[in-house]
Amino acid sequence: MSNSDSFAVTLDLIDSVTPYEKNPRQITPDAISKVARSIEKFGFRSPIVVDEDRVILAGHTRLLASQALGIEKVPVHIATGLSGPQKRAYRLADNRSAEESRWDFPMLTEEFSGLLEDGFDLADTLFDPEELNGLLNFSLDSENKGEGEKGSLAEKFGVPPFSVLNAREGVWQDRKRNWLSLGIKSEEGRGEELLGFSSLAAKFGNRGGTESNTSVFDPTLCELCYSWFSPVGGTILDPFAGGSVRGVVASKMGRQYIGHELRKEQVEANRQQAQEICDDPLPVWHIGDSRNIDKSCSDVKADFVFSCPPYADLEVYSDDPSDLSNMNYDDFLRLYSEIIKKSCALLKDDRFACFVVGDVRDKKGNYRNFVGDTVEAFRKAGLHFYNEAILVTAVGSLPLRSGRTFSKSRKLGKTHQNVLVFVKGDGKKAAQGCGDVEVHIDETLEGESSA
Repeated sequence: MSNSDSFAVTLDLIDSVTPYEKNPRQITPDAISKVARSIEKFGFRSPIVVDEDRVILAGHTRLLASQALGIEKVPVHIATGLSGPQKRAYRLADNRSAEESRWDFPMLTEEFSGLLEDGFDLADTLFDPEELNGLLNFSLDSENKGEGEKGSLAEKFGVPPFSVLNAREGVWQDRKRNWLSLGIKSEEGRGEELLGFSSLAAKFGNRGGTESNTSVFDPTLCELCYSWFSPVGGTILDPFAGGSVRGVVASKMGRQYIGHELRKEQVEANRQQAQEICDDPLPVWHIGDSRNIDKSCSDVKADFVFSCPPYADLEVYSDDPSDLSNMNYDDFLRLYSEIIKKSCALLKDDRFACFVVGDVRDKKGNYRNFVGDTVEAFRKAGLHFYNEAILVTAVGSLPLRSGRTFSKSRKLGKTHQNVLVFVKGDGKKAAQGCGDVEVHIDETLEGESSA
């Protein structure tokens, strides 16, 4: 066979290729929708690679994206002459090679700036709105930085301990990227239908292919809360663990993290990441219903209770009937309060607890007062309401969504979450128990009127 024949590409019917049934690479709906958007905008530039039997060696995501778009014919390259072991190895190598690349953020933001100047829609680069917001802020802030001032996790970080925390700032987003560059992938282990969509087509059609289908906890906020409200070497108890972020950050900051999570697949994904990223102390995740946290964690004496609970049924995490996100609000609130009480019973005296929450609407569009209900649950558990902060979050696609609906609904677009801090016992003693903390106050703010 000539060299040109070995790289031949033909346009074949999509049904003529067969997915590899043991493909070890998990393909998320978000990945499919992003590749579909790329095909729509730029055409089908990379063929699907198959063996002589037309079983896919590389290109499973491209196949699923083509099916979502209703494409009938796709470019196909037949890789001939590979042995069975070589085929298996090629599939692994093709997926693994993409994981070894890292972004040069200054160069990346320079590219984005150039695209903006040319009037190009940055959504077509397949970066999420939150990523773009952070990267562009980073680009603007970097203009005022000298050589070598990019920053890293080894450098000290802090923001003023005020009641408004701005996650849109370049320094915040820069810190967040540094955390994520460790390899944190909190979305791994999540189900494919968290928001209740019944099929990939529903997700693809309703979410536009540019946003993640799940929420991911902000590691920068996590770092601040650990620094401010828990001691180095202390134990963090998290009754609604979810993804890996809070466990990884705790480990890197010298805290012992103990999380409780209902879903086995989520815990397995978290443990895998921790093995790859963390040293001692390794985070610990218990599998099971948090209503049993008093039994599974009976020997725990926590220095800080910290979590981001399910926001009622805003995101449906599984079809397990014991999953709180599957329940009506009254049942949810009753069990939610029970879990808070049991978790706080495992908290030492004169220590802090913190929940990050946001209000949610009922089916008629009215707020349920979930924030207030959370405060009341902690009060019933014997804690005092000590601090409240507003976390200003990235806008993302909110302007587009709010613009479509505001005239009809008059609902304001939510761009914040509530950071609620409670104390068990005496606040001053709890502060002493956390040890010293460096306070970061911008000199330009000193002397300003508090009015």
